[in-house]
This record gives sequence, C-alpha cells and structure tokens, in this order.
Amino acid sequence: MIGKTINELTIGDTAQFSKTVSESDIYLFAGITGDLNPAHIDKEYAQKTFFKSRIAHGILTAGFISAVLGNQLPGPGSIYIQQKLKFLAPVHIGDTITSRVEVIEIEGEKNRAKLKTTCTNQKGRTVLAGEAIVSPPKPQKN
Repeated sequence: MIGKTINELTIGDTAQFSKTVSESDIYLFAGITGDLNPAHIDKEYAQKTFFKSRIAHGILTAGFISAVLGNQLPGPGSIYIQQKLKFLAPVHIGDTITSRVEVIEIEGEKNRAKLKTTCTNQKGRTVLAGEAIVSPPKPQKN
C-alpha cells in the first residue's frame, strides 16, 4: 500500500491524528532521545518553573505531525524533507493533541508538496504551528 502520489493530491486536502500525552510517553521519549531536561521528567523541578508542572518535549508533539504524513497524507512511502516549527504553548501530561496537516502547495515537477502543520490541544489552543515539505510516493509500476 502506498499513500497519495503527487497527482492524487489537491490543494486543501487535510488529515489529522489525535493522541493523549501520557507520563510514560514523556519518559520513553526522554530515554530514547537522551533529552533528560528536568522540565520534562522532574516533578519538583517543574513545579518551580513558569509552567508549574512537567511539560512534554516540543519535538514529541511535532512527532505527531510525522504520524499524519507517514500514515495518512500523503501516507505510506512519503519522505519528510523539511519542517518549520513554532512552539506556541506547553503540552502537559493528559493533554489530547490533534495534529493536522493541510496541502497548501503542490510542485508536481519536483514531486514536492508543502503542507500547513498544526497541533492543537483539547481546548482548541494551538500549541505548535508550522509548514512541512514532503515528497509523496511515486506511482507503483505494474
């Protein structure tokens, strides 16, 4: 199975993925990446910060965009080329994050698509915004 090819994409196409961030998600991400910043993993330290509690790694949240790109739009076989990100608000344990992508530009001759990328929490607040460039899968030859 492959995702949508460049010729199957249309400006305005959208897809989304939602996930509730758990404490174990944060610990696993910290362990995998080696990012042991106490703002993420130390409850006592985090209570003394501006956020007053532990927050998820921003890049963990950005990873939810990758889930949409690789599984839905364009989907399997896509190659993630570039991502611009603005971290706008913290993500806390228990927040449900919805990542959404929207096709905003198609460059058929380069086999590239530009997508608007956003992540919002359960309250509708945008916690991350940006743009991605992907190379959709090539059509399979029979």
